[in-house]
Amino acid sequence: MALTVNGFWSASLWVALAAGLSAQAPAPPPAQTAPPGSKPTFKAQVDLVTDDVIVRDAQGNFVSDLKRDDFDVYEDGVKQEIASMVSVTGGRVTNVLAPPPPPPPEGIVLPPSRPRNDESGRIFLFFVDDLHLAFQNTPRVRQLFKQMSKNLLHDGDMWGMVSSGPSSIAIDMNYNKARFDEAINKIAGNELTPTDIIQGATTAEGPSEVRYRAHVAFTTVEDILRQLNQVHNRRKALIYVSDGYDFNPFLNARFASDPNSPFQQNFAAQMTNTDTAAAGAANMQGNDPNSVGQKGEFAASDLARELADLTTAANRANTTIYTIDPRGLVGPMGDMGENVDPSEWNDFVRNSQDSLRVLAEMTGGTAVVNQNDFDKALKRIDAETGDYYVLGYYSSNPDPTKRRRSIEVKVKRPGLSVWSRREYVLNVPPPAAAKKPSAQKDKDK
Repeated sequence: MALTVNGFWSASLWVALAAGLSAQAPAPPPAQTAPPGSKPTFKAQVDLVTDDVIVRDAQGNFVSDLKRDDFDVYEDGVKQEIASMVSVTGGRVTNVLAPPPPPPPEGIVLPPSRPRNDESGRIFLFFVDDLHLAFQNTPRVRQLFKQMSKNLLHDGDMWGMVSSGPSSIAIDMNYNKARFDEAINKIAGNELTPTDIIQGATTAEGPSEVRYRAHVAFTTVEDILRQLNQVHNRRKALIYVSDGYDFNPFLNARFASDPNSPFQQNFAAQMTNTDTAAAGAANMQGNDPNSVGQKGEFAASDLARELADLTTAANRANTTIYTIDPRGLVGPMGDMGENVDPSEWNDFVRNSQDSLRVLAEMTGGTAVVNQNDFDKALKRIDAETGDYYVLGYYSSNPDPTKRRRSIEVKVKRPGLSVWSRREYVLNVPPPAAAKKPSAQKDKDK
């Protein structure tokens, strides 16, 4: 069964991507056969760990003549042996150092891959989060994508596009810029208005529609990242266009509009049933867990957890997220004809922009928020995705329980600054506990 994203993405997208790129994925080290009579050992599969590296001189120019011996890579402070290296300048691969690829599985015939001398070093995935784009800003969003077509996406770049909602955009990976320009006309915002949120259904966790829409967006992106994890030796950039997220917006307005709503009743019952003692202690200190502020803290922690899961998936796939808020400099709520308290509107804008900052900063990207100069931001993204190295190594740490691992890349040549990803999460489940034979269980009894 082909994995789909919101029912749109077909198997052909990822077959084409794998055919053109995954053949360059290095093979894992050969397994060693245990000598006869020795105790069996169980080892997790060792995958190549890749990290994007950008090296600049004192003037901020990319340094393109570095070799493998110029780099040192450390995982949790332990030096690693570099197994593969790709250097890309101006979006073009200039040299490749990688072990030979594994043979293709028997019985599977893949379409011919794009010739290596006509191959782009860049992969762009454009995510149109139309569930979190205001309808009245649709012309502004379309203009932003026209600027991307001009200043970011170049001939030879491989790209795809998917939306989270009714724009119904699902474009397979391709090199055709004409299809990008055609997709722009399909983009249409479908974001909830403040009035929709205030008057909508609410549960103990907050506005149900707000949570549902965010879950759809996050699930869509996680499915994309899961597939991108299969592509090696390329810098993968996810251009994430959204107004951002706030799990508990306009709380005071919702509380005032209906103090007897299920949100108020369910939350009070939940607090009474699950933490009566803590609630009493907090009340004695003048800190009521049923207060508006406490309810907002629960929603904020839930959003932080969701964002952490998404950034972990991006780091595992070695994908950098560049978030763009197409609203630009956000003005007062009165400009949109909505009757919302200015302080609550400002809180909503700040929280939504902060969520975009987290997605970008935790994956090594840039958050383009609260600014109108999109051309400058796109040119910066273009430079960061056009000049880079990809270093790969097989971790020397055999402990599968050590899931989160830090990475440090150093350059021996003096006077250079290095940017690289700081950590990754091992994609291996913890080993299951060994089961005793039934006879041994009976003996233990």
